[in-house]
Amino acid sequence: MNFPNSTILLQDAQKAELYSPLVAQLKKDFGLANVPVQLHAKIPPDELKSVLREKIYHLIMERFPEYLNLLYIVDVPEKAFEDIQVTDVVEVADQVSFLILQRELQKVWLKQKYS
Repeated sequence: MNFPNSTILLQDAQKAELYSPLVAQLKKDFGLANVPVQLHAKIPPDELKSVLREKIYHLIMERFPEYLNLLYIVDVPEKAFEDIQVTDVVEVADQVSFLILQRELQKVWLKQKYS
């Protein structure tokens, strides 16, 4: 489960037929964190990346406690943040979105494998 970027991660999720469960897991965890996000079951991968990046950017800039709560709910490992290159907020939002996608795909993959 080591992907270089979000595009390849989402392509792999589609090939493994895990894309729909991934979107459902994202909706579930965002809901648990009380962060409204508009994701429908048939959302294209490029649009999903864009929506996530915009939502994370908004949370970082305007609702930081909710951002931290979301990361807690999704269970992004703290160690993963050591690799984030801090350049600007847009780039950080993109990198955090990738970390969230990685963790959510891992959850979905584990559920499929062990259920």
